Amino acid sequence: MHILRAVTTAGAAICALAAFLPGIANAGPAPKRTVGLVVTSWFTAQYNTPHWEECPEGAAIGNDELWLRSLPQDARIKKTDGGKVQPVDGARKQQAVVRGPNGEDVCMNPTVVNDPPLRIIKGKFGYGFNLDGTNDGAPTSKSCKHDKFEDPDTGLKVDNQTYRTLGCILGWRNGNYMEGHPNGERQDSGRGTILIEVTDVDDLENDPDVTVAFYGALDPMPKDSTGKILPFASYHVSGTPQYGAKAKGRIENGQLTTTPVDARLPLYGNNYTGDMFLKDMRLRVAMPKEGEGAPVKALLGGYYDFNKWWDYIQKIEFLLVAGQWNCPQIYQAAKQLADGYPDPKTGECTALSTALTMEALPAFIVHPKNERTVAEAPEPEKKTQLAQGQ
Repeated sequence: MHILRAVTTAGAAICALAAFLPGIANAGPAPKRTVGLVVTSWFTAQYNTPHWEECPEGAAIGNDELWLRSLPQDARIKKTDGGKVQPVDGARKQQAVVRGPNGEDVCMNPTVVNDPPLRIIKGKFGYGFNLDGTNDGAPTSKSCKHDKFEDPDTGLKVDNQTYRTLGCILGWRNGNYMEGHPNGERQDSGRGTILIEVTDVDDLENDPDVTVAFYGALDPMPKDSTGKILPFASYHVSGTPQYGAKAKGRIENGQLTTTPVDARLPLYGNNYTGDMFLKDMRLRVAMPKEGEGAPVKALLGGYYDFNKWWDYIQKIEFLLVAGQWNCPQIYQAAKQLADGYPDPKTGECTALSTALTMEALPAFIVHPKNERTVAEAPEPEKKTQLAQGQ
């Protein structure tokens, strides 16, 4: 009797468990996830060849050389002490900058001199997005007529007039001072750090509807003993009100793309503190693999507001020699090449198409109300397995 009762009780328990398990299986969809990314590096997207084929006129002429060329031979000798006073010397740098007809600073007053045209990119290839939706650069309601680039990887037509303007200037080419130095400044100081937060994620590989927000960070990037930036670090969101733009996005085959949005992003570099204002900004980024802390590649583009862009150029005039460039040439070229958002009165475009290549790491994003958003960090046991090489 006791044995029969025990068997009956056990059987009832099994039946109850069997009835409960389907409930678990059909409890509903898994909770949506949030993925955080910290942008660890970014540069103007450029297609640079080793022998500068995209710059058939050669490298752009620097400010010091233009100043020196404007002087008679005897004045050159006198002002440089027969060549002993080098371009980096303070007195010479100052003279070269205040070369306006009445001693004006030509970075603050770029139209007071008539410099020869800037040597610009004339090659076929470039990286970016097709911001205006055309294949021939014909004018539209929000763009001026311009030449298109062809993406060397996809063959698609793209816009990147910032690259066209700066790409033949030695200091702005890939790996050189004008962008390499500020990138290191951002990594070391934590200033100007961009955070990307992807919410409403159902699947890291394919999800037709996610939300993407762009913030500034308050915290520096932590590094290991070799100087490598660590993944899965925590970053507090800056309370700066102009940041935080949100866009809709979709994930296809592990790649996230966003719809256009007007956004301000923090900018720091070369001792400049400010922000970028990009209209019709969009992002394409590879989503991080679940549980992995490897860096991911991204491309961000949009129309860079000319006034914001030019403010940065003016404020870094102390790097004219280091970068081998000059303000009046860049100003005139950028004005002519601007391709976004025509002024309704003058018809002159007020923004430059821009593209930035980026690398990002998974991160924890901490909002001001202490609401922590999780960046798909590996679980403890997964960390152990990775450490053991399993």
